[in-house]
Amino acid sequence: MKEKYQQRRVAVTGMAGLSPIGCDWETVSANLKQGHTGIRLFDEWREYSGLNSFLGAPVVGFETPSHYPRKMRRMMGRVSLLAVRATELALDNAGLIGDPILTSGRTGVSHGSSTGSPESVMAFSQMLETKSTDSIGANTYIRMMPHTTAAAIGLFFGLKGRLLPSSSACTSGSLSIGLSYEMIKFGLQDVMIAGGAEELSITEVAAFDTLYATSTLNDAPDQTPKPFDSQRDGLVVGEGAATLILEDMERAQTRGVEILAEVIGFGTNSDGKHPTQPTMETMAEAMSLALADADLAPEKIGYVNAHGTATDLGDIAESRATELTLGKGVPISSLKSYIGHTLGACGSLEAWMTLRMTKEGWVAPTINLTQVDERCGDLDYIMGAPRELRCEQVMSNNFAFGGVNTSLIFSIS
Repeated sequence: MKEKYQQRRVAVTGMAGLSPIGCDWETVSANLKQGHTGIRLFDEWREYSGLNSFLGAPVVGFETPSHYPRKMRRMMGRVSLLAVRATELALDNAGLIGDPILTSGRTGVSHGSSTGSPESVMAFSQMLETKSTDSIGANTYIRMMPHTTAAAIGLFFGLKGRLLPSSSACTSGSLSIGLSYEMIKFGLQDVMIAGGAEELSITEVAAFDTLYATSTLNDAPDQTPKPFDSQRDGLVVGEGAATLILEDMERAQTRGVEILAEVIGFGTNSDGKHPTQPTMETMAEAMSLALADADLAPEKIGYVNAHGTATDLGDIAESRATELTLGKGVPISSLKSYIGHTLGACGSLEAWMTLRMTKEGWVAPTINLTQVDERCGDLDYIMGAPRELRCEQVMSNNFAFGGVNTSLIFSIS
């Protein structure tokens, strides 16, 4: 038996995602290289009085696999179905489908979303309005609860290890990866299923719309969002799911699986200042914590996958924090320009895409970025076309409402 809390290396042995620009890497890669966006106009949303943005980024063509048991399907809303399917594909990629390790108690799950399925939330609201429970059933709360994705994954695959929900809005996916990394690093689990998911809902669009944070380029969905651009006008809400399989490096090497990457650093903290306005100093500190955890000098980071929401204050604070921590000129781009802000899914979706891209020796530009806002940090903003880039270490950053900051560092195998 390994010594308790002995620090171990953490491998990424499986990955998969479902996104607005594709549900497999070949499709996603092609769309990134061609600059194709997943942003769509939803004319039907115009019926909502007071709403200004009618843009969203849906996962197109997703259907529940026919082999999912009916009893299991009944307890899962769309957000959980997306999460379970992404996890199934990731486990298959890692060669762990049917492996006894899943049910041994040594495999855990950390997964999250901003909320459960909004349709189920609405059912309880209807109960309050009608004074009747006719709108709710035995599974309504299961589909609504904040940890519905983590619970569904645990039940679907028979996991008996730690279940760590990470419903922390836009850092749900990245916080899951960080918590999972620490679970394995300190010997508390051997395998962790880590990720995040979100289903597109008008309620989440409205939440950002009331803050004047959404894009209103309704007649030009292919031209928004514009992260870091001087003419950016806000974010676009999207949906999706992604899961990374993390594993004790020694175990992964023993079973001969391909090591896709290694998690080498994680930093997280909170602003302690304002629920929705970002703080540059604590963002920078989260990145510094990740660098310290990785025992890595700032100049060793070869690429930064930015949170890059295309909001006014967010882009400025994040880019300045990045410059403060990593120095001027580090290559950076935002994948939200393709997939929108997938909220609970973005941390894991963007990590998946970042690792796939950099492993192949290229990175996608921020589309719609033509003139960098002079108030943003002095960085190497990748624009126009994909860039060939060979690097050994990459950073992926995410920041959430409530002041939650996360920074992940990966070493590319």
